[in-house]
Amino acid sequence: MKKIISLCLLSLTLSQSHGIFAHAVITDYSLKITPIHANRPDKVELSFNSKIELGLSQVFLVSKGDKHELLQVSNGSKQGQIIIHIPALGSGDYALRFKVFAADGHLTEDVIHFSVSQ
Repeated sequence: MKKIISLCLLSLTLSQSHGIFAHAVITDYSLKITPIHANRPDKVELSFNSKIELGLSQVFLVSKGDKHELLQVSNGSKQGQIIIHIPALGSGDYALRFKVFAADGHLTEDVIHFSVSQ
């Protein structure tokens, strides 16, 4: 009887484990198509495969000298989409470093590199 109960519990655990490892995975971002132009504010859209908890998430602009600036972020029009507000930037190489929490509480960290030109 103990073996049957153990097998049932193992079976239930394995069948429910698909959600345990769910993380917010970036599925698309606007920098692939639309570059940021120098000396004017802009926005970058990031799309994830799950809803994002903005209150627990952060996006930093990384510039030369490893300077980090916390950026303003808002919800996009679709579930899992966030809008990053980019200040006016000079020409050069930059990165967006983000730490986002999915609605299920899992943390995702990543970096997107981009260049700004005239």
